[in-house]
Amino acid sequence: MTDVNGGEISADGRPGAGAELAQSLSEAAARRPRRKDIRPLAHLLPFVRRHIGDALAAGFFLLFSTSATLGLTAAFKEVIDKGFAKGSHGSVNSAFLLLGGVALVLAVATAARFFFVTRLGERVVADLRRALYGHVLSLDPAYFLKTRTGEVLSRMTTDVTLIDQLVGASASIAIRNTLSLVGGLGYMAVVSPKLAGFIVLMVPVVLAPMFLMGRNVRKLSATAQDRFADAVGYAGESLDALDTVQAFVREREADRRFGSAVETAFDASVRRIRARAMMTSVVITLAFGGVTLLLWFGAQLVLKGEMTPGTLAQFALLAIMAAGSVGALGEVWGDVQKASGAMDRIAELLNAKPGIAPPEAPKALPSPVRGEIAFSDVAFAYPGRPDLPALNGFSLTVKPGETVALVGPSGAGKSTVLRLLLRFYDPQGGAIRLDGVDLREATPAEVRGTMALVAQDSPLFSGSAMDNIRFGRADATEEEARAAADAAQATGFITALPQGFDTPVGERAKTLSGGQRQRLAIARALVRQAPILLLDEATSALDAENERLVQQALDAAMSGRTTLVIAHRLATVLQADRIVVMEEGRVVEEGTHADLVARGGLYSRLARLQFGVEAA
Repeated sequence: MTDVNGGEISADGRPGAGAELAQSLSEAAARRPRRKDIRPLAHLLPFVRRHIGDALAAGFFLLFSTSATLGLTAAFKEVIDKGFAKGSHGSVNSAFLLLGGVALVLAVATAARFFFVTRLGERVVADLRRALYGHVLSLDPAYFLKTRTGEVLSRMTTDVTLIDQLVGASASIAIRNTLSLVGGLGYMAVVSPKLAGFIVLMVPVVLAPMFLMGRNVRKLSATAQDRFADAVGYAGESLDALDTVQAFVREREADRRFGSAVETAFDASVRRIRARAMMTSVVITLAFGGVTLLLWFGAQLVLKGEMTPGTLAQFALLAIMAAGSVGALGEVWGDVQKASGAMDRIAELLNAKPGIAPPEAPKALPSPVRGEIAFSDVAFAYPGRPDLPALNGFSLTVKPGETVALVGPSGAGKSTVLRLLLRFYDPQGGAIRLDGVDLREATPAEVRGTMALVAQDSPLFSGSAMDNIRFGRADATEEEARAAADAAQATGFITALPQGFDTPVGERAKTLSGGQRQRLAIARALVRQAPILLLDEATSALDAENERLVQQALDAAMSGRTTLVIAHRLATVLQADRIVVMEEGRVVEEGTHADLVARGGLYSRLARLQFGVEAA
């Protein structure tokens, strides 16, 4: 199906994705934006507040485990000063019992912290995924005309994965190490103000090279990710069109290009690894050099009697803890920045407002719906081409139970009529009414509930044949689903499947032929028992035998329903109650086949071209 601008549009109104989807996902996975501003993470707070119990428990055990860790250093001090120094077995045993007790408390607190933090993280991510997917389902096709489907999927997968990593691990590590750093520095100032002052002087010497060299490592990492994204993007493009690659015997060329891209990515990764190794060497040298100086200075204080050996050991443990916390914070800060960028993109998607939404006070459709359709001087242009109207003064009235065929050249606006009727878009001028109710005053879901669509390439889904039929109406009974299959001429091939109606049909029902998929789509439409049937090129892609079977199914489906039929092949609409000829977004002729042929207008020319070719 094509839109008025000639661009490919799928049956649900979205632009075709194709190879762009795989490439977009791989690029999104490799190039996540980092944000120094972490305020976008505040968008997670509403999801956390829903589970305040777990959040409070996680916070409590974070504080508890940090306190237990600091207490472990005090217990170690007691082992040295009151155990070894006194030289008695009782003192040593008591000191080690204290140390073991503190370690046991730390183990329990750490396990509880891990449980509550991880459960909270998984719960928040699960809620975020559900909220994101539910919101995406509410967006109208106009949103997907300006936003690639691959980009939306990237935000729902890669970006949410980064949030999962943050709330499930990185956030806990960051908070725990921040508490350990603050608590350790404060405790060190209490244990020995002199050694604490010495550390304050050492910190810039150790951190400055780490930040300077880390900037270069980040740049090289981004380059390596870009090169890898190029390789994965090309692989996705080639695999998406594998039949074309094989048809032109270009496997070796595709393999060569992918191999070249992989080698380029490898070279970039080696440069990153080399820089990272150099940075690690410098940081470790400076860190251990600083610790050695610290211990030497502390040893001088012990020899002077200004400090006990246990106090020096405790201070050394606190210093190692603080240094480890700084290192851990440096590691997770990149994750926090990436998650902030991901949350910014997710929030942008969550904040997207559908252009088609229920009015504040929706007007109910008559019950039961009779199926009278009225287009009154409708004007509409797609968002991407406001200067090229798809419908321009289009007016049409369809009586309840009437079958009306829309014909005309490509770009005349036929498919646009159905999209407006389904309220995928709203017209910029005029009005569309269903049983006298303006569609803009009704709830979109209620409007669509009165209609059943069969498109040229009606998408089916993984699952069984029965699942696909019931997709039309979830509460349909098995008897109703089988009756719909009978009416759609589908029972024969379905019962021939290994498990009959319960046979899995594969992704997009690829295990079925084109004609079988189309008859299954008709059954899905019939089981809705909707008063209005919309057929958009429902038989144009079929061979003669399948077209005959599908047309029989459609004839049964149209009985007693208001039906709008779009067809390029005029032979499929000869029996319509009325044929409406469209050109440049407006009605130019209407009547029966015989009347229109006799007038010698546009329809007559189209009929002459088609039937002349067939006669030849």
